[in-house]
Amino acid sequence: MPNQNGSVYGLTILSPIINDERATPSHDLQIRNYLATVPTGEGSPFALAPGTHLARLVVMDDVIYVGSPSIEEHLHSKYLVFESNCDGDLDSYLLGLATAVPQHLDAIWSHCVGYPGAANPQAFAAYMKACQIETTFYFAAVNDKSVPETLRALQTQRAVSDFIARHQGMNAALLQAEFAQFATRLKSEPLPASGSMGPLRGLKTGGRNE
Repeated sequence: MPNQNGSVYGLTILSPIINDERATPSHDLQIRNYLATVPTGEGSPFALAPGTHLARLVVMDDVIYVGSPSIEEHLHSKYLVFESNCDGDLDSYLLGLATAVPQHLDAIWSHCVGYPGAANPQAFAAYMKACQIETTFYFAAVNDKSVPETLRALQTQRAVSDFIARHQGMNAALLQAEFAQFATRLKSEPLPASGSMGPLRGLKTGGRNE
């Protein structure tokens, strides 16, 4: 089904940016300036929204003319492009966004035509769906697993890789004992926070924690 890949929803939204020659700086530049200050990783506002696998925001100035035999076309306005892969149904995700990070949503989308604000989550969700286009391509790493399942898998993968690197050449009997202790610790580890699984961040396996 379009937009849906198993339990994962692919969301693509194009919101027209206000074109007001009196605005200084222009609305598209204000969006760019704000996006430049938004943290990524665990500090990202979209990491606070339940069910977000990934989120990407970009200002699209125009479409690119690739040459003949295509027809040269241009957009009537600049657009804010929002792409997200998320768990569950679309309404729940959008309402969760409006509840979790309304100040960030307003700071970004208030520069778009017809934006109602996030104070009314239902109006916000309706606006976003009105700007939605069909998603047919997904980020491959999601793999139809929920955010908690994906975080646990990444945690396990990185912890096992770290364990292997630290125990090269160890005596087999001692290695088996060390691995049993490692497996027990791994099972008791809390689920990583959304956005926290950056490079080399994993379970401490007896040495330093990356």
